[in-house]
Amino acid sequence: MTASESKARLKGLFNITVTPFMPDGGIDVHGLAESIERLLAMGFDGLLIGGTYGEFATMSAEERATLFRHVVEVVRGRAATLLCSAHSDPRVAFELTQLATSLGGVPMVTPPFVSEVDEEHILAFFKSLAAASSSGLVIYNAPGIGITLSAGLIERLSDMEHIIGLKQEDLNPTVIDQLSNRLGGRIRLFCASDLAFLGPMMAGFDGLSSTNSCALPEIIRASYRAIEAGDARTATRLHKSWFAYRELARRFGQPQGNVDFSRFYWSSPPNFSSGVTPRVTPREAVQRVLRGGRYPTSPRPK
Repeated sequence: MTASESKARLKGLFNITVTPFMPDGGIDVHGLAESIERLLAMGFDGLLIGGTYGEFATMSAEERATLFRHVVEVVRGRAATLLCSAHSDPRVAFELTQLATSLGGVPMVTPPFVSEVDEEHILAFFKSLAAASSSGLVIYNAPGIGITLSAGLIERLSDMEHIIGLKQEDLNPTVIDQLSNRLGGRIRLFCASDLAFLGPMMAGFDGLSSTNSCALPEIIRASYRAIEAGDARTATRLHKSWFAYRELARRFGQPQGNVDFSRFYWSSPPNFSSGVTPRVTPREAVQRVLRGGRYPTSPRPK
């Protein structure tokens, strides 16, 4: 697949797929395949594999290579597939980028995991990786992981051959405005958070990479499709409807909350009505939200 062909497919709603593990620590390939089939059947436009919520930082290069190969076998070209090839060692990032390309996926990488670099070092880093990927390269701008790329530096990176997209986690309104108006149409722009995607999408972004769609696929899909169709009122109403879960995730941690919620979701249809939740364990809180409770972040005034 060429970079231009990959770019054409990079748009819409992408699920940031959680990597399931077996009790012995191995990848649960059967569980992963079931998750992928369910998401594709629901009409998701693409998958992001081995990202932050896919736990790439805790996996060996060999495990990540196995993950890439398995996912590509399951997907069989039915949806665009981003394969996170980021690594603290640039040599490993290069190897994983080459593998992702050879498998027919689109590699996605973060800036170097060090702070003692300047813009020229960052440009050289991405240039070497972009040259290794004939299918294109997506930049992952993740302030929580390492260096935060400025809008100006991203614009310079977008001029490189084979740079075809950006997953943007810095959602400062000024930055979003700059990226949308300077880079719209040149590279694909993805909002990296389903907690606050309505603004970037209305500003002209091309897609959303969603973690919480692992737990709430229908409602996030419906909200995204509404904003995609220009129906901001419906998108806003749907987005507000799962605030209870967002409160719970902030209390117990989004990765843990997302995984626990996913476990219960398929056996208990969610109902996001009002209510009060007492102090409970994360799993109990998930069950209460599914039954229609609301988890407050602080006690209500008497």
